[in-house]
Amino acid sequence: MKSGRLHPGSTVSTRRSAASEPQSEAGKPLEIPKYRQVYEDLLSSIKSGTFRPGDRLPSEAELGKRYDTSRITVAKAVNELHLRGLVSRRAGSGTHVLAPARTTGHLFGLLIPDLGRTEIFEPICHGMMQSPLSKAHSLLWGHAMGDAALQEREAEQLCRQYIEQKVSGVFFAPLEFTPAKDAVNHRIVSALEKAGVAVVLLDRCYAPYPLRSKYDLVGIDNRRAGFLITQHLLRLGLRRIAFVAKPLSASTVVARIAGYREALFAYGIDMREDLVRRGDPDDPAFVEQVLQTCKPEAIVCANDAAAARLMTHLNAQGIRVPEDMRIVGIDDVKYAAMLPTPLTTQHQNCANIGAAALSAMLERLENPQLPTRDILLQTHTVVRRSCGAHLHAGKTLS
Repeated sequence: MKSGRLHPGSTVSTRRSAASEPQSEAGKPLEIPKYRQVYEDLLSSIKSGTFRPGDRLPSEAELGKRYDTSRITVAKAVNELHLRGLVSRRAGSGTHVLAPARTTGHLFGLLIPDLGRTEIFEPICHGMMQSPLSKAHSLLWGHAMGDAALQEREAEQLCRQYIEQKVSGVFFAPLEFTPAKDAVNHRIVSALEKAGVAVVLLDRCYAPYPLRSKYDLVGIDNRRAGFLITQHLLRLGLRRIAFVAKPLSASTVVARIAGYREALFAYGIDMREDLVRRGDPDDPAFVEQVLQTCKPEAIVCANDAAAARLMTHLNAQGIRVPEDMRIVGIDDVKYAAMLPTPLTTQHQNCANIGAAALSAMLERLENPQLPTRDILLQTHTVVRRSCGAHLHAGKTLS
């Protein structure tokens, strides 16, 4: 990896014996991608001295023939060597092996199973890379895709790969929505701790709210976010306000529910009737159940994704937002302002979260005896049409 910047790398892998390979449900080893096999073989050749500093690697066409694979696959493997600062690539002169970089920088791993699915994590990662503290440090990217069971296995596999890569620290966003998430999250942090790898949690803790693990956490003040977005509806005169969240959500959602309830209590709302509902906002039966049992004037959604899906089903039923139902979310993802009815939500500055996470990691490495810290950034309410504020004030909102 080149020094001077925090560079995104791709998922790391190393060869293992069949006995230590991650196993599929059928008991067979998970297949290592072809580009990873090419990468590992070239890396081994560089480390063993078969390719020395200054040597030119065979062309992509030659490597394609050697490994019986496509040039695209070879290019992906060589690009990973380039991202790790092991080779240089120049048009017209080919790919050359670089001398080992002399740097005091750290190599970090990014373990975010939801990367590519949840919109907040990509800008968080970019916030890390754009931080002035990123110079001389390197970042390896990794995420888990597929169904819940595969996502859990891939997350643990990536954890092992980071340990084998001897990273200094891992930025970890614990799994949510999967049945075995609690056990998997515990195994991951236990393995990292045993290997002496520092851990900074991104966005959420794996311990159930309000309990906390012993690792630093960087995110937003979710309880306050839930309070503020609910308070916004209360100030508009709304009183029957439901809260909708998916089952198996992370502890951040429970914190948002706590803030929602605090706002209701502060405004003297009868707390004996619980209007919190957990279910899939993509399920029309669940949406109908919320409408029939809660009879809400407004709904606070655990996040913008849930709000967008809920609005889609309400519109399909002829329920207008905000004229017939007020909807708000939390996160302020990119598409929140572009929905058919622009969404009122709590904005979080993801880039600042990334920069704060990098700072926390470097401080933790510098002083491992620091007490566990919650570094919680504040949010602010972004008012758009979905909350119906313009219906009260006669304003025109986007």
